[in-house]
Amino acid sequence: MALDLRKLEHFVAVVEELSFTRAAARLHLSQQALSTSIRALERDVGTPLFDRGGQQTVVLPAGHALYGDARPLLASARAALLRARRVGREEDDLLRIGHTPAITGQEVTSLLAKLRAADPGISVTVRQLFPASLPEQILAGDLDVALGRVFSPPRGLTSATIGRHRLRVAVRAGHRLAGRERLSLADLAAERLMVWAPPGRSGYTDLLLGECRRAGFEPEYEINPVQGTPPVTAVQGNDCFALVTSPPGPAADGEVTVLDLEPAVFVPLQAMWLEHSTSSARDAFLATAAD
Repeated sequence: MALDLRKLEHFVAVVEELSFTRAAARLHLSQQALSTSIRALERDVGTPLFDRGGQQTVVLPAGHALYGDARPLLASARAALLRARRVGREEDDLLRIGHTPAITGQEVTSLLAKLRAADPGISVTVRQLFPASLPEQILAGDLDVALGRVFSPPRGLTSATIGRHRLRVAVRAGHRLAGRERLSLADLAAERLMVWAPPGRSGYTDLLLGECRRAGFEPEYEINPVQGTPPVTAVQGNDCFALVTSPPGPAADGEVTVLDLEPAVFVPLQAMWLEHSTSSARDAFLATAAD
């Protein structure tokens, strides 16, 4: 059975645009050429993928099923092509990393130091992105690996826990708890927790709330109105506390104090990548990160 990847790319564009006109413009094709390509794909599959009978393009169940597999398949094909191109041109291995704001720059730098010590020939680029965009960036071929706290990979992507970081408490420097050397989670039962996304929409928020519940209390919380900044800055100008992985001591130019939790609590460091793909740079990174 032969599957034409170009037809598959055309199909994905129609599903995402829900319009043959918009998809044709996106692909720089005539609408007739796109329609011909989709009809040929439907003949290859053996069943209709779209209902074109109404004013809008409707994706049929077979189309939804194919779309779920098509995106990772196209991503794997792109990754294979780029890898072969780099090998053929004798270019250095390239690793493109994306990470959520919950992973600090210091933590990423520490991971890269281990990678560079093991293989200094790997070129690396790093970008901070919001969690929802990371799977899209991997499937689009713009990232090789993503780092976050809690991932639920879509079809075609996989994830693994590659480390754990100690959780600590951040409060503003003038907070009544700032003078303590250490705290327990139970000491925070009367305080408001600052989080970065609502429960149910963020696996990391759910994890942090779960740790509070295990300590015996249901936390009150606020959603940080400023997104994308270092986690310790969430408590500047308010009396909330934030659960962070920054080292203990002063932070944010002395405006924030980070305190140890006792007993220690650890949160996962997870990596996510394209499941059926080969990358020696990515494999080296995952191996050294897990050491």
